[in-house]
Amino acid sequence: MSSPPLHVVLVEPEIPPNTGNIARLCGATQSHLHLVGKLGFRIDEHSVRRAGLDYWHLVQVETHDSLTAAESSIARKSTEPPTTWLFSGKARRSYLDVDLRLGDLLVFGKESVGLPQELLAERSAEVVGIPTLGAVRSLNLANSVAIAVYEVLRRHGLLAIGRGPTG
Repeated sequence: MSSPPLHVVLVEPEIPPNTGNIARLCGATQSHLHLVGKLGFRIDEHSVRRAGLDYWHLVQVETHDSLTAAESSIARKSTEPPTTWLFSGKARRSYLDVDLRLGDLLVFGKESVGLPQELLAERSAEVVGIPTLGAVRSLNLANSVAIAVYEVLRRHGLLAIGRGPTG
């Protein structure tokens, strides 16, 4: 596969272990990880090594000043225009009800407050959520990313052993 199956975009992530788990997921699925805005931790080589992220070198990581900058950078490198999906616990539509495609951007906000309300309001057609059955409004960031990434891969037949991005 010449282009990444997905672009996972984290806007101002705050908790290093969440980002580490997501980076591992991206490495396992050959998805690209995009970190946007102010990070709640450092990602220099010493910090990454100290945190025990021995797989960090397997992950294509890019940093961007803004979501718009990330979208522009990804679009320039894409053969087909990707769709941006904004994941939110405040969504009125499930990610299961939209056409998630390979190459799309899956955007997640910071752990404490999610994506900015203004962004969700101005781009409401792109907002999706992961349904929960109980009173819990949203899931852990790393879990949410894993659910979304694996659903896209499942839909497009990339999860059979030996048929994934590297198989």
